[in-house]
Amino acid sequence: MATLVAVHAGRDVGAHEVEVTAPAVLVDVPALYQSHWRAMVRLAVLLVDDVASAEDVVQDAFIALHRRASALRDPDAAAAYLRASVVNLSRSVIRRRQVARKHLKVAEPEATPGADEYALLRAEHRQTLDAVHSLPRRQQEVLILRYWSGLSEREIAETLGISAGSVKSAASRGIATLQRQLGGGS
Repeated sequence: MATLVAVHAGRDVGAHEVEVTAPAVLVDVPALYQSHWRAMVRLAVLLVDDVASAEDVVQDAFIALHRRASALRDPDAAAAYLRASVVNLSRSVIRRRQVARKHLKVAEPEATPGADEYALLRAEHRQTLDAVHSLPRRQQEVLILRYWSGLSEREIAETLGISAGSVKSAASRGIATLQRQLGGGS
């Protein structure tokens, strides 16, 4: 505790003991931005599934942190505050999307895929097609007609000249085999 002497208009008005606290340590927002921006964007992308929206979420979180930096009791908790902000803002983005889809029937714009996405998809499609082609002929036909042509079980049965039960059986067996081959099943 420090003793301060108050002076008013050139005369001493007495000594008063006043508790002097250390100045508040402020959050270094630019340093946090440099060290956590990428990680926060990755987190937001996983939550909102859109890079542009994720970057907006993170930017809004940093703006909120900047506004509240002086109010944070523990500057070391700023990264946790930032992470919680990103999660909460991401939830808000998802809620707004759900409302828009439900009430306005507005489709979201397609995100532009990365340059390597087409190559990866082609390789994945090739692997899937190879696995489909390794199936018995009937299972191949049923799965191709069902998933690539979009036919119903009845339409597939009519097309192949088999019963609807045979279509269901072939589809079930084919999918189980594909899951084992492609590693998607347990």
